[in-house]
Amino acid sequence: MSSNLNTSLEQRLASKQNGAKKQLEAVDSNFNSDEKNSDLAKKIKNFREVLEQHRGERQIVVIQDFPDPDALSSAWAYQLIVANYDISCDIVYGGTLSHQENITLVRLTGIPARRYVNTSLQQQDLSVYQGCVLVDSQGTNSQLYPVVEQAGIPLIVAIDHHSKQQDLKAEFVDLRPQTRATATILTQYIKEGMLEFDSSDEHHVKCATALMHGLRSDTNRLMQAKEEDFTAAAYLSRFYDSQLLNAVLQSARSRRVMNVIERALRNRIIKKNFSISGVGYLRYDDRDAIPQAADFLVTEEDIHTAVVYGIVHNEDDDNELVIGSLRTAKLTLDPDEFIKETLGRDTQGRFFGGGRYMAGGFEIPVGFLNGFNDNPEYTKLKWEVFDTQIKQKLMRSVEPEDTVISTD
Repeated sequence: MSSNLNTSLEQRLASKQNGAKKQLEAVDSNFNSDEKNSDLAKKIKNFREVLEQHRGERQIVVIQDFPDPDALSSAWAYQLIVANYDISCDIVYGGTLSHQENITLVRLTGIPARRYVNTSLQQQDLSVYQGCVLVDSQGTNSQLYPVVEQAGIPLIVAIDHHSKQQDLKAEFVDLRPQTRATATILTQYIKEGMLEFDSSDEHHVKCATALMHGLRSDTNRLMQAKEEDFTAAAYLSRFYDSQLLNAVLQSARSRRVMNVIERALRNRIIKKNFSISGVGYLRYDDRDAIPQAADFLVTEEDIHTAVVYGIVHNEDDDNELVIGSLRTAKLTLDPDEFIKETLGRDTQGRFFGGGRYMAGGFEIPVGFLNGFNDNPEYTKLKWEVFDTQIKQKLMRSVEPEDTVISTD
């Protein structure tokens, strides 16, 4: 009898303790949620104040050279938001749209983004702009931003979800490395009243569709999404066009992209669950085949990280860059840290690359060896030099004791 009584008392005490623990967890959760809401409210208040100070101006919105759905949709959302402050914007990028989904997205939604090479932008009258804006970028992945800086156009706003790449002296900065997509940040602004989406407005519907695509693509089809991403997606679900999004997602890969993926598969070397592949020379318009090849290689059995790179030749200015992409499924590998530590900085102290959650990229100027050469033997040797150097740097990070790569 006494034993049963003691057992009953222990059970009741344990039940009370569990109940108290759950109450404390709920309080902590509510506190964290309230704190996040407070931070967001402060950001939006600051954002409104900055836009009010620049009412009636014209701005240039610079996005990455090879804009992805996150950059394109976020820049468009920014343009629609600031129109409420009589601010007009030109969205510009310095590279090209080469991924089939990005081409289809722009074609079907009419995202007002314009391509410039840096030389043609230098010939424009940039004095018409009173401010510059960086969206889904910190200027390090744009050939246009240095041109804008040299023109003396002040940086007004910088909004990005990547880790910090450089010091940004802007009036309003919203950098959130823990947020999965810049589209999530812009959707939060809209949801909090900075723009009133109207499902009868064609531009709003298409922008919501683009934001949904940007959010979806940067969260790996929502598989890596966090609560704030799902909340943003739930809000966008009231406005986006599912048939339009499906048309974008059904875009077919070109034969050239498939050839690059095949080359990456054939050239890959595997070391400690890393798959590393150099794909040689690519046309500028095929640059987005590199991240698609990395997406493919990382799906191989027993591979947690894939790095694919190649030399991309821009025929407009006869410039060459070694461009690479990293994809990882390893939760403990930070792409931003890995790329920065592996490849380092240029002579001006800027990192050659960086990353976000589960993905990263890098761009390395070819420098003195830059430019087309008719001699196939020279071209082959140039590729071998860069291929060997990049593999060696990657191998030092993957397997530090194996520091020498044979060229035999």
